[in-house]
Amino acid sequence: MSAEFAAILLLSLLSVVTTALGVMLALVIRGNARAVAAGIGFSTGIMVLISAVELVPEAHGSLGTAGTAAAVALGAACLWLANLLIPHAHLVREHGQADTRLVKSVYLIVFGLILHDVPEGFAMANAYLASPSLGLLVGLAIALHNLPEEFAMALPAMTLRSRRFLVTAACLSALAEPLGAVIGIVAVALQPALGACFMAFAAGAMLFVSMHELVPMARRYRRPGWFVAGVAASLIVYRTLALLITT
Repeated sequence: MSAEFAAILLLSLLSVVTTALGVMLALVIRGNARAVAAGIGFSTGIMVLISAVELVPEAHGSLGTAGTAAAVALGAACLWLANLLIPHAHLVREHGQADTRLVKSVYLIVFGLILHDVPEGFAMANAYLASPSLGLLVGLAIALHNLPEEFAMALPAMTLRSRRFLVTAACLSALAEPLGAVIGIVAVALQPALGACFMAFAAGAMLFVSMHELVPMARRYRRPGWFVAGVAASLIVYRTLALLITT
């Protein structure tokens, strides 16, 4: 069991690497609306695939239809409630306005990132405990998703012209997934039946983020073709990963 925990923690740390790469990309090509739209499309596609193709079916085997639906709904509802309690802005609206309102919005964006990155840690940890190959697939897919997501999320933080703040925000976001993994490991160690519940809960949270955050964000860049191209790329990458890992 300790070897499993070590593997899960190591896998969760991939988010640190891809978060750093995403921020670096944002620093280099932040003015390219097509690249941002494609990146958001890729991130959206990966999240939906992880949730619908991997996590929900795996949870369904243990929870059944009603239990899985309830856990998915609870995950989405918790993120919806968090959005009400912490009303972080939809990023692009404040872009370029270095004023007090923007400062507040960027802080709220960091909280929003943490809120949905933690369930990703749940998902990866519990998928690995259910099946190491599934956990590896989910972990790699989430890590890839983090790259374009952090790229898109870093854009408003740059308007504050503070690299120190940008690095701090990225670190908080990157470490949220390992935190979620630890919480998931501890919870399942105390009550193994929670594993399937965590997977379905995380699926609901990630589906909510995809539909409520990423799709509206992409619309603001007005590059629907590039968004679709990003989604198509996510399908190819995801299928390639699945073939490599499961064969």
